Formats: sequence, C-alpha cells, structure tokens
Amino acid sequence: MSVQIIALGGGGFSMEPDNPLLDQYLLAQCRPGRRPRVCFLPQASGESPAYIINFYQAFQKLDCRASHLSLFQPPTADLAGFLADQDLIFVGGGNTRSLLALWREWGLDAILPAVAREGVVLAGISAGAICWFEQGLTDSIPGRLTVLPCLGYLSGSATPHYDGEAGRRPQYHACIAAGDLLPGYAFDDGAAGHFVDGALLRCVASRPAARACFVTRDGAAAAETPLPTTYLV
Repeated sequence: MSVQIIALGGGGFSMEPDNPLLDQYLLAQCRPGRRPRVCFLPQASGESPAYIINFYQAFQKLDCRASHLSLFQPPTADLAGFLADQDLIFVGGGNTRSLLALWREWGLDAILPAVAREGVVLAGISAGAICWFEQGLTDSIPGRLTVLPCLGYLSGSATPHYDGEAGRRPQYHACIAAGDLLPGYAFDDGAAGHFVDGALLRCVASRPAARACFVTRDGAAAAETPLPTTYLV
C-alpha cells in the first residue's frame, strides 16, 4: 500500500477557519469504504486545549469521525493499535523540537511509519509539516530560525510559512547556500505538498497566490524553482 504524507506550510483549520479546502483535500485522500477517522496530534503546541477544541469544531463540520491523541493523558496503552485504526493523522503546529522529543520517548517515531504503510495518511501543518523530512528550518528556539534534524521519512529539508514570515525565505536560502540544510521544499501559507512513497505527487493550495518551491544550492548561493501548484476549488 502506498505511503502518503501531506505537508502544509500553513492554512487549514487553525489558520483559515473559514476556508476548509485543505482540510477537505486531506479527507479526500483517505481509504474509501468508511467514514474517515481523523486523529489530531497536538504535541507541538503542548497539547493546547484551545487548539484541540478548534480541531474538533472544524472537523465535526466535515464528513469524518474526529479524535485526538494526548501523550499526557493517553487513551490507551496500545498507541500503535489506536493510531492504526485511523484513516488520517493530522499533526498540529508549534515547537518541532519538543514534538520530536515526545514522539521518540513514546515510540511514535516508529509507530507512525508503520501505520502509514498500512494506508493511514500522515499530514500536518508547520511543525507538523517539517517533522517528516530529514531536516527542517524551525523557530523552536526563541528568537531565531535554526536547522533541526527531523524524522527522515521524506528526503531533503523543508520550511513552512515561506511567504508568511519575513525571515523564512532569506534564512532558508542562507542555510542551503551554506550547506547547513539539504536542498528542499518551501511551502507558502495555504500551500501543501502531497508525497506518495517518498516522491512529490503534486502541490495544492487553498488560495490562488499560494505556492511551493524547491530550493537547491548553486555555488555559493541558493536557487529557487517554483513548483506547479493547483488551487483547490
């Protein structure tokens, strides 16, 4: 079965509450045959109650069954079984470094690729987008954007909020030009990359101007190549 990972640079229910296009796109990728089960992983935000409530309010309007997984009050000892019973796992934004530390402690770094191989779609926004790559550009450390080793399910590096935060684009270019970051994907707010078996299938967007790029090293500089991006309507 194909492994699907969808990385959102921004948008979705937490950033565009009146624009469900990306959330609907995620649900459309789930296995047919039953009402999709969607599980929210909020660890990057410290399991913020407000963020969890926003998730339920958004996805209860869609044709799915919503749940969330807490690692501070786990619903079961069998986390692998709980996650394997989902159709879509959506990872929220926040602190990527803390997210990865919690996941590794609880074994989710091994559980998530296993359930993905069984057909569960993995997706996420911001921290929940870059976590899947070998490296990400993160603001996990206050005051600066730094390079972070991530899970490595997808090759290369990634950054979210490419057009939404003033320092993102120049710092991503600088890190790639210096060789500190692997070449990789930059996603605007409202843009997402859909990967199947490790390869980019398509880029989609919830607003017409949102785009994705692939950034490589070109001598002592970085080179940016726009990727075809489909506006979801």
